[in-house]
Amino acid sequence: MSDVPPTEPTGPQIGADEWVARSGERDESTGGFRGRVLQAFDRVPKPAVFAIVVALAAVIPLLTSHTDNDIYYLRVGTVALVFALLALGLNVAVGFAGLLDLGYIAYYGVGAYGYAMLSSDKFGHHWQAWQSIIVVVGVSALLGFLLALPSRRLVGDYLAIVTLFFGQIFYVIVTQGYRVSLLGLNKDLGLDRANWDLTGGPNGIANVDRFRAFGFTASSERAYFYVTLTAVVVVFAALSLVNRSRTGRAWRALHDDSLAAQAMSVPINKLKVMAVGLGAAVAALAGTINSALLQGAFPDDYNTQVLIIIYAMVILGGAGSLVGAILGAFVVEVLLLEGLRPQTPISDWTFNGRWVFYGGILLILLVSIRPWRRLAAILAGVVAFGVVVHTIVAATTTRGTDGLLSLGPDEFGEGGRLGWLIRHWLALPDGTYETGTKVPFNIALVALIALVLCLTLIDGWKRDVLLVPTIWLAGFVWETRLVLEVSGPTRLLLLGAILIIVMTARPQGLLGKPRVEIV
Repeated sequence: MSDVPPTEPTGPQIGADEWVARSGERDESTGGFRGRVLQAFDRVPKPAVFAIVVALAAVIPLLTSHTDNDIYYLRVGTVALVFALLALGLNVAVGFAGLLDLGYIAYYGVGAYGYAMLSSDKFGHHWQAWQSIIVVVGVSALLGFLLALPSRRLVGDYLAIVTLFFGQIFYVIVTQGYRVSLLGLNKDLGLDRANWDLTGGPNGIANVDRFRAFGFTASSERAYFYVTLTAVVVVFAALSLVNRSRTGRAWRALHDDSLAAQAMSVPINKLKVMAVGLGAAVAALAGTINSALLQGAFPDDYNTQVLIIIYAMVILGGAGSLVGAILGAFVVEVLLLEGLRPQTPISDWTFNGRWVFYGGILLILLVSIRPWRRLAAILAGVVAFGVVVHTIVAATTTRGTDGLLSLGPDEFGEGGRLGWLIRHWLALPDGTYETGTKVPFNIALVALIALVLCLTLIDGWKRDVLLVPTIWLAGFVWETRLVLEVSGPTRLLLLGAILIIVMTARPQGLLGKPRVEIV
């Protein structure tokens, strides 16, 4: 007999539940101060947390004045809430039922154009808000049902293609609608047959009525903030109840495995129709609010680019998480889309996106690199690499750098301390921020793409070494061109890069639950 004690099993054992066996490890991983905070938070009833968050949001407009900056902040908050509504509606089909609905943007447009037709001078109708909303939301839900009926047997890519065609058809109709008859009703209005106009074409429908109901007219940014907040609260509460119902559990079963759900007698076709219809109703509600807020319905607000942004919000927050959908909407709309828009109070606070860009890189490094000494070595290498390159370029050419190392601490110049540090970390050509530098930018962009591709092929210390010039080149590309075009493709490029990184590091999103695959 050997005196060597038996070793503990390191892998799954036959007849043993590994998840139960490792419950102690999970309890230990949530110990300490963080564990106590999480346990205390879990003990608070979720309705109480929801009520506190809503109350804090409702106080925000009361703290604002009538200055231009405060009005701008309220408008950004209202638009973020509209996108939160859209993300909640898309989350029903994508997050709950697992349906890739790429025609979702059409329901948003149906809501906006439907409200514009019923509450404007377009056809001479000026219905009150509650009347228009009931009709438009009902029509949009019915349209979702009708579209889902022929698509209920489609899954995956096939469903995505069919719904994408529907979204594109809607966009074509609204842009070419000035040549379309509304079942001949335009003729009754006395319009010439050659000039039938249903949607206003590329110019859209303007002069849409503000929300009017029971003698009350929403005419201020504060009023629309409260209207949109109320809609978000109602939809969130309703979807939370639906998610906990039998239908919600059936949707999750459909999302995880449609074949297994069908084998268990779950009516998957009916569930698909219900998910698309409910999401369409929520999107139409958001469309009516957006149309009244902008006092118009315009086709460019309902194109494929907006659809991509809504999907980005759901994916970033975590598909299937209602709180994640709202969080994703605010992160994308406030920090990325508005934070990178030039000459706004938010972009001034973020230095035209500098804090977003460099803070995002630092956050990615903090999340993905362990141990800490390895992260410290990489950051030190990035700083040293930039200083060395700047010094070499400054010593060899007179026009190769923007900013001298001898600049005193009281002469930081444009961009403040952060801009001064960046100029002395990067070898920026003179006049970078005035005219841009196309040739160095193009060369650096090609080199950056090549380095990123190389990073996917190597690992270990070689990857750590290659990260140093890659991060430096990313900063160079940002400062030489992208920071000057934040109102154009830069915001979408940065949004796409963030999504790729988040999906790589955390596929379930910020608040989504990881999917367990049974092998």
